[in-house]
Amino acid sequence: MKLSARSRYATRLLLDLALHNDDTPLRTTVLSESTGITVQFIEQIIRPLKKAGLIKSKRGATGGHILDKDPKTITVGEIVRIMEGGITLTDCVSDETACERSPTCRTRQVWQRASEVLEQELDSISLADLMTHPNDSILLD
Repeated sequence: MKLSARSRYATRLLLDLALHNDDTPLRTTVLSESTGITVQFIEQIIRPLKKAGLIKSKRGATGGHILDKDPKTITVGEIVRIMEGGITLTDCVSDETACERSPTCRTRQVWQRASEVLEQELDSISLADLMTHPNDSILLD
C-alpha cells in the first residue's frame, strides 16, 4: 500500500498548525512556505479537514487557518481515513462485494488482519506525539 500525497501532506499540514497553535491563524502562503506544499494543494487538502472539524478558517486581513482540535486527540489514522476514505490494503477488506471471490478467498483474511494492524498503529500516533518526538522513532518507544 502506498499512501497518497494527500494523506502525507495533510499530516504535515496539521502538524505545522499544531506546532504554531497559538490562536493566530496562519495564511495559506505561510503554510506553503513552512511545509513545502503548494498553495493550490493546501487549498484542496484543507476542505476535507475543515469538513471533519480538524481545521477552522478565518477570513479577512488577519485571517488564515488554525487547528480546531487538541493535537492529542488527532491521530495519523484519523487523518488517513479522512483523506483516503479508509485504511484498507485491498478493496475486498472494506467491501466484500468488491470481488466475486471474497466469500471463498483464502487470502482475504490476511489483507483484513494487515489492514487492522496498520489502522491500529496509525491510530496510536497523535499529532502531539509527533510534536514531542520530532526526530525520534516514536514507534520504538
